[in-house]
Amino acid sequence: MENSHQFQEVSKPKYDTLLFDVDDTLYPLSSGLSAQVANNIEEYMLQKLGIEAAKVPELCYQLYKVYGTTMAGLRAVGYDFDYGDFHSFVHGRLQYDLLKPDPILRGILQSLPIRKVIFTNADDAHAARVLHRLGLEDCFDTIISFDTLNSSNNTNPSNDKDGSESKPVSAVISDFLEYTRNPGSDIVLPKTPVVCKPFEDAFEKVFKIADIDPQRTLFFDDSVRNLLTAKRLNMHTVVVGTSVRATGVDHALESIHNIKEAFPELWEADEKHEIAKYNVAIETLA
Repeated sequence: MENSHQFQEVSKPKYDTLLFDVDDTLYPLSSGLSAQVANNIEEYMLQKLGIEAAKVPELCYQLYKVYGTTMAGLRAVGYDFDYGDFHSFVHGRLQYDLLKPDPILRGILQSLPIRKVIFTNADDAHAARVLHRLGLEDCFDTIISFDTLNSSNNTNPSNDKDGSESKPVSAVISDFLEYTRNPGSDIVLPKTPVVCKPFEDAFEKVFKIADIDPQRTLFFDDSVRNLLTAKRLNMHTVVVGTSVRATGVDHALESIHNIKEAFPELWEADEKHEIAKYNVAIETLA
C-alpha cells in the first residue's frame, strides 16, 4: 500500500523573486547622483529642445508627475528625439565616482537564496555603470530597463483621435500646463509611446518577460507611486530610504542594508523548503 504522505505537497516559500529598482534604492539619495540627473534633464530641455528657460522647471516636474518620467512626457507632448541621445546627454555626463563599492550590500545579495531581478526606468548603460560602481554587477539574474521595454524607433502617437492635423508642440504644452493647474478641465492629454513605471502596462510587461508571479514577489523601490501600482497588482512592497511606511505600502526600510533584519524569512524559507522536501522523501520511502 502506498504511503499516505507520498503525494503530500511541499509548501512553497512565500517569495520566489526579489524585484529591485536601481536609483535611490541600491544607493542612497544622499549620493547626489539623482540631483545631477534632474539638472541634466533640464539642460537637455533647454539646449536640445529649445524650451523657454522660464518654463523648464515647472514643465519638467509636471511631465514627470503625469507621465512617470519627464522623457515620457516630452514624447507625449510632441517632441521627437532619439532615446539614445537623451540618455547619453542625461546619464553620460554623470559623476559615477560619487558611488562607492558596497561590499555589505554585495554580501547580502549574494547570500540571498532567491532570484533577484532589476526593474529600472533608466537605460541599460546607466544601470550597468551604477551596478559596476557599487560592485554588484554579478548579483542579479535579470536586468529589465528602459531599453527592454521600449523599442528604439517609437514615434509619437497623433494628438488627434479624428485624424486631423496635430497641434503645434507649443499649443500642446499650453494645454498640458493648463490641465495641471486646473485638473478638473475637459482637456484630454496626449498619450506617450514610452512604457515606464509607475504604470501597470510596464509592470505587466516585466511579469511576462521575467516570468514573475506578482503574488510571490517582493518589490523594493524608493518611489511610493511605483509601489502603489505594484500593490494593486498583488505584489508585496517595500519603500526604501525611509523608516516611515506610507499608506498602501507593506514595509519601509531606511536603508537597503536593512534587508536581513527586516526579512530574515528570506534566508530561512529556503532552508525550511529543503527540510520539507527531505521529510517528504523520507516518508515516501518509509
